[in-house]
Amino acid sequence: MAYLVRRAGGKVQVRESVRTERGPRSRMLASFRGALNDHALDQAARKAVRPLDREDLIAKAQTMGVGWTSSTSVAARQLVKRLRRGSTLDPVMETELADDLDEAADWVGTSDEERGATLRELLRLSDAIARSRDALSPSRSEPYPHIDSEHGGVA
Repeated sequence: MAYLVRRAGGKVQVRESVRTERGPRSRMLASFRGALNDHALDQAARKAVRPLDREDLIAKAQTMGVGWTSSTSVAARQLVKRLRRGSTLDPVMETELADDLDEAADWVGTSDEERGATLRELLRLSDAIARSRDALSPSRSEPYPHIDSEHGGVA
């Protein structure tokens, strides 16, 4: 199982305990400063003997006060900085971003209870719509009139 160790100078190490012929040993898998991040976790996962539990390490980092920064949040912060400095987006990306943010803005700050209540209301509405529809009429055995060419007309 991997664990975190705080070292002098603000460094934090991701370490793993392994069995050897001489007894248990601790191996360093990754080292980082600041908050735990995807890069350090990826590096540790490559060196680890056993599968790495990323969520457990993130929880431990938060418990230790080290914190966690995902690569997506870093990329989002960099994008916001560039936009504040006057950079522009590709027009297609700008439209998609505006649409996504507009939809997300309605849900920012809502509690799980409010989201659950909205979902239940939507399910009740879809159920009511389904129940209000008339039963589909059975299809006719002959969808088109039969043309009787011998008698010159429609049978």
